[in-house]
Amino acid sequence: MLELFIGDKNYSTWSMRPWLVIQHFNIPFTEHLIAFDHFDVDSQFKQSILKINPTGKVPALVDDGFLIWDSLAICEYLAEKFPEKHLWPQDLKQRARARSMSAEMHSSFMSLRSCCDMNLDADLKHIGAQLWQENLKLQHDVKRIEQLWSERPHPDSFLCADEFTIVDAFYAPVVMRFMGYGIAVSANSQRYIDKILAVPAVQQWIAEAQAEFRFVACEEQYRSQV
Repeated sequence: MLELFIGDKNYSTWSMRPWLVIQHFNIPFTEHLIAFDHFDVDSQFKQSILKINPTGKVPALVDDGFLIWDSLAICEYLAEKFPEKHLWPQDLKQRARARSMSAEMHSSFMSLRSCCDMNLDADLKHIGAQLWQENLKLQHDVKRIEQLWSERPHPDSFLCADEFTIVDAFYAPVVMRFMGYGIAVSANSQRYIDKILAVPAVQQWIAEAQAEFRFVACEEQYRSQV
């Protein structure tokens, strides 16, 4: 059976992506959640994940002793291992677009990443309003994401197909960030957000994240533990 090693669901966007794919497509797996503490080499988290993944990061997928250690590579591996499940769009051009969008998410939007850490246990809308006013690069990232979302096949579809695919899993953490920080979006983008929030695997991730009840200081830019 596949084993997926992830971090805290409240914080870990990188873990969320392959988890959503494997959960949504009903692929049997065992989940191993390695709780964050901090990320120094002597931390409990690092010591635990280094036993599995020499990069010391999550997510990591192990298939009968074989390691895949990058979220996009994990999803590509799953797509090849389970071709009948159509994890990528079936249309050739939409599949290429989905891969392009996933790669862009994988390597871009640095201002959104640095300013707006995912935190499903916090209402950070007051922070979001301040960040929006002060950070032109954040505005640029959001504008680009909204442009990508606006180009989906039709307003009620997912990003590159009628059905949820890998690319939607890659942009689901963006939906979480937009919600948590109260980022204002167009009506068209809100329709996509609502569609993502209706996906059962997304709902399960959110519920389990909110049930963790853990405060990890190194993941909290804007809150302090009370």
